Amino acid sequence: MTLRMNLLALGLAALVSGCAVGPDYQRPATDLPAAYDMPASKPAEAGVSALNPQWWKLFHDPVLDDIVAKALVNNSDLQLAVARVEEADALLRQAGSTLFPEIDVLGNDSRSRLSTTTVVPGANPLVREDMKMTVGTSFELDLWGRLRRGRESARADELASRYGRDTVRLTVAGLVSQGYIAVRALDAQVAASRSTLESREKAFSIARTRLAAGLASELDLRQAESALAAAKSQTADLVQQRALAEHQLALLVGDMALKLPAGDLGKLPLPPVPPAGLPSSLLEARPDVRQAEEKLAAANARIGMAKAALFPTISLTGNLGGESAQLAGLFGGASKIWTAGFGLSLPIFTAGRLSAQVDQATAQQKQALAGYQKAVQSAFKDVKDALVSLTQTGEKDEALGAQVQAAKKSLSLAQARYEAGYSPFLEVLDAQRTANDATQSALRNRQARLSASVDLFKALGGGWKETP
Repeated sequence: MTLRMNLLALGLAALVSGCAVGPDYQRPATDLPAAYDMPASKPAEAGVSALNPQWWKLFHDPVLDDIVAKALVNNSDLQLAVARVEEADALLRQAGSTLFPEIDVLGNDSRSRLSTTTVVPGANPLVREDMKMTVGTSFELDLWGRLRRGRESARADELASRYGRDTVRLTVAGLVSQGYIAVRALDAQVAASRSTLESREKAFSIARTRLAAGLASELDLRQAESALAAAKSQTADLVQQRALAEHQLALLVGDMALKLPAGDLGKLPLPPVPPAGLPSSLLEARPDVRQAEEKLAAANARIGMAKAALFPTISLTGNLGGESAQLAGLFGGASKIWTAGFGLSLPIFTAGRLSAQVDQATAQQKQALAGYQKAVQSAFKDVKDALVSLTQTGEKDEALGAQVQAAKKSLSLAQARYEAGYSPFLEVLDAQRTANDATQSALRNRQARLSASVDLFKALGGGWKETP
């Protein structure tokens, strides 16, 4: 009994001391610039915070707000990610329970008859009743931290699943916003194409009238007819693209009956630009980067679990209860029974299996480290790409706007000169094509500029914070 008490005291002392083999996790250093080298369009306003987890509301569009809210509830990918969080949370609670003793109530009732060929009749009853009820416990002393490393790994996996859910949430919000911008851009392109169609219908009517009056050739009429057909084809193609974009958006939102009325792309404002000197430390808020780091922490803890398997495992067991032939005497003093003991397991020869498991866990930790470094570098690249796109589409926006205005003036002049008989119809066709192409290019660039804003929010994990 003294030996058992000494072992118990030794185990409890080791447990309290917090001994755990294996490396403790430390965040690895990343070789990144301190700040992004892209200049902002305007300096940051001191004391103004631009951090907003609901960044899509910066577009000030209630329809967009509504469909993003629906998507964050109904999207099947997000529901899958939420279920994974619930699974990881259950595994964490399961891992934590191993640090505590397991207590069970055990009971049995058996009835048996002895053979008269082996027992003298009358000396012992031939039919025996045996009732037993005990409370038992078993507890592994976590001397080397195997169970604690297991809980540490499970906690990191649980956090990784939560950051994975946040990554899906950010991705879904970004895809819905991009899809909505695409629908609105196609609305604007359809409207512009229909305006072009009206212009070409008017030109066709003028060419037909001039031909009837002998003021134009049939060539003018056929050229006007061809241009009109091209405008009809372009309009039909854009209407088709708009319908397909709406269907894709409905899939993302999780509402296949989704119908969006035509909207105005010009009413979507550009969100505020980031301040100058945006720090690269903002990447730490990106959920995919945090997820990669937690996966690294989990892999790091599993090295300790593998190393702990090389050391002895000591467990304590005990039972307390009663045993009697009758239910009335089951809990009497004379029926009391108990057992106490400990178990020792020490690996002697495993043909290298345990050391191979340590090497395997170490290799997995190296893989997780490479994954974390790649996630950080990819996130940094995403931000730089989004900043470049936002800057360059902004510059193109001004140039394309000027081109559209010039093309419209040229079209108006060409039409007036043709109607007055000063220029051939070919000049009108060329001006029409130039105005149409310029308008469509400007609308596509506006879409790209708004999409670049979404990309920047996604790349930063949802926003940024301006320093005072």
